[in-house]
Amino acid sequence: MKKIINTTKAPAPIGPYNQAILSGNTLYISGQIPLNPETGKLVEGDIKKETRQSMENLKVILEEAEMNFENVVKSSIFLSDMNQFTQVNEVYATYFEAETAPARETVEVANLPKFVNVEISMIAVK
Repeated sequence: MKKIINTTKAPAPIGPYNQAILSGNTLYISGQIPLNPETGKLVEGDIKKETRQSMENLKVILEEAEMNFENVVKSSIFLSDMNQFTQVNEVYATYFEAETAPARETVEVANLPKFVNVEISMIAVK
């Protein structure tokens, strides 16, 4: 059985999908881009700010499902430019303890929704 997780504290989906799906004890969070949920506008111009907004969007979705970053077991990071990996990693690292950080992959892609520079998705378990 699946439960739809949506919160107004994160950007509304820009397509036919939900912010997250809870199936049993596992939460599958759709990729989050640097959209400010209050303004509906993209955070642009600084990859660190963009990454922080994406992570904050993930944080409120986790909270809506009564979880936090400690519950995250897998992350996927998609970048438009792998040269920004170090800066993205610096921001990402502030959300996790090094010893208990989730599994992760980071890949460079040709394009992302709305042509943003970063998109992050996660899987979390209660």
